[in-house]
Amino acid sequence: MGDLFRFFKSLVVALLSLFAPVQPIICCALCFIAADFVSGVAASATVAKREKRAWYFESREAWRTLYKSGFVVIAIGMMWILESCVLDFVNLNLTKLFAGFICSVEMWSFLENAAQLSDAPLFEWMRKYLHRRIEKQIDNVK
Repeated sequence: MGDLFRFFKSLVVALLSLFAPVQPIICCALCFIAADFVSGVAASATVAKREKRAWYFESREAWRTLYKSGFVVIAIGMMWILESCVLDFVNLNLTKLFAGFICSVEMWSFLENAAQLSDAPLFEWMRKYLHRRIEKQIDNVK
């Protein structure tokens, strides 16, 4: 039984070592997701307080964030395998592009939450500015 356990433990470590180069990218994406989650919970509580209604934490949102985090980790890992093992003859940086997309979406959501939390014009201006820039880039691509 001990030999079987050591075999499976070695198998898991070998598999994890395959993903060692993307650990910083995964950590970065998870930090963006966590910041969005925390700011979303705080924004939800702030809006409920402004509207003078009861607020409570919904575990459904936490589970949704955990599922999203798991899918992001799996997707980044799959992208890394695709980039490093299958498409290794081309340097496309697919993993970084995908993680950049995930982080951009989470940043956008964070800015929305920050605008609700603080009522600061800076965050609303940044959100509108980013929206205009994205539309401009999309129009340039067309």
